[in-house]
Amino acid sequence: MEANQQQPGADGTITVPLQQEELHLGTRVVDTGRGVRVHKKVTEHPHPIDQTLLHDELEVTRVEVGQIVAPADAPAPRYEGDTYIVPVLEEILVVEKRVRIKEELHITRVRRPVRHADTVFLKSEELIVERFDEATDVSRK
Repeated sequence: MEANQQQPGADGTITVPLQQEELHLGTRVVDTGRGVRVHKKVTEHPHPIDQTLLHDELEVTRVEVGQIVAPADAPAPRYEGDTYIVPVLEEILVVEKRVRIKEELHITRVRRPVRHADTVFLKSEELIVERFDEATDVSRK
């Protein structure tokens, strides 16, 4: 009898040997092409802005005082609320020397909103990648 033929057992069953496949995993380095080329494209697009800015102005008002004071009592510049008051002094000739407050400068800061509209240019970048694989680059040989 040949080895490939199967003999029935005493109970009439036949045993058939089966094939078994085995899998072995691993990694290897494969050259898939010659590289890539990267381009960077920068574009500018206008971006309108509309912003309220604050602008300070000074208002100067002359206020007549006409008061005579002793030189030691001459007032110093001072603030009254938002107004800066600067006394303007003048010496006048009399039998005796006196200081008279001629006038005061009342300087008030007034803040007014001013609209400012303009266009600014914003940049954005885009990358373009070209592959140099041998399969896709046959026309350049």
